[in-house]
Amino acid sequence: MATKSTIFKANLQIADIDHNYYADHALTLARHPSEADERMMVRLCALALQAHQLQTVCAGDGTLAFGAGLSDPDEPDVWLRDFTGRTRLWIEVGQPEDKPLSKACSKADAVVLYAFGHAADIWWRGMESKLTRLKNLQVWRIPSVSAQALIPLAQRSMNLQATVQEDTLTLGNSTGTVTIEPIRWI
Repeated sequence: MATKSTIFKANLQIADIDHNYYADHALTLARHPSEADERMMVRLCALALQAHQLQTVCAGDGTLAFGAGLSDPDEPDVWLRDFTGRTRLWIEVGQPEDKPLSKACSKADAVVLYAFGHAADIWWRGMESKLTRLKNLQVWRIPSVSAQALIPLAQRSMNLQATVQEDTLTLGNSTGTVTIEPIRWI
């Protein structure tokens, strides 16, 4: 019998000062059995960093949600769809191959990848020439130390505050905070 995903609930308060976006999000994250807490929390950070697009791209009339992620390679980790069902933003985390990213770029108006982990720099050196030709792709690097610092924040029930200011995300709860300064590669 296959192991089922573990369900996490997060109440995420976002104050994105850079984009004048302030909202509360009640989220459900399904953590695949092969997914580590670090990756799950990077997905949550990616959503917090891009949530402003719900307002700036869809004028508030859209859906920002977690996709199937590891459970279905044809779905993103996070997506933003407008009221017509059009995928306006496709967000991936990790170090995927170029073909799935190219496919995502053909399905969505914009694709954002957040690479993390100790091997991300090596992965990037091998992928940079393949990915820079994709016009609607942005690639960001989450520093390994910051990604690992997110692990203690992962709880089955989370109340988190996210502040985005000067392209820096501060994510925290009542016991601690983590500051993430993503580095833009493309």
